[in-house]
Amino acid sequence: MPAAYSDQYLEQGTTFNTLITLDSSNGSAYNLYGFSVNSQAKKSYYSSNVILQFTSSIYDASNGIIQLSANNSVTANVPSGKLVYDVVITDQYGVVTRVLEGQIFVAPGVTNVRGIPPGSPPNTNTDEETDL
Repeated sequence: MPAAYSDQYLEQGTTFNTLITLDSSNGSAYNLYGFSVNSQAKKSYYSSNVILQFTSSIYDASNGIIQLSANNSVTANVPSGKLVYDVVITDQYGVVTRVLEGQIFVAPGVTNVRGIPPGSPPNTNTDEETDL
């Protein structure tokens, strides 16, 4: 089965979660019983550095559903811009198949969800002038 193509959108500092449904060539659900799944993102296809290792799992084997996720502390460290990714499945005999590939567009974040450290005064500096 050739790999499908799908672009993803990820926002820095937020939880990423997506479900992917695989269909067999006849249109029925791809049975993933006994399979494992792995997914990574890199800056380019030729890079050896993994930027993002997704938490990858078989969500519903009989209906061909895979789950990819990354928590907010992981996505906070992903650089904004464009990445490439793929999803591979491995059957019980060790046969590896790429089932999905594409680009991930990473939007930069602004808000620090970890909050202000205890005892720190609020930041009163602004980039705008205000008249009171």
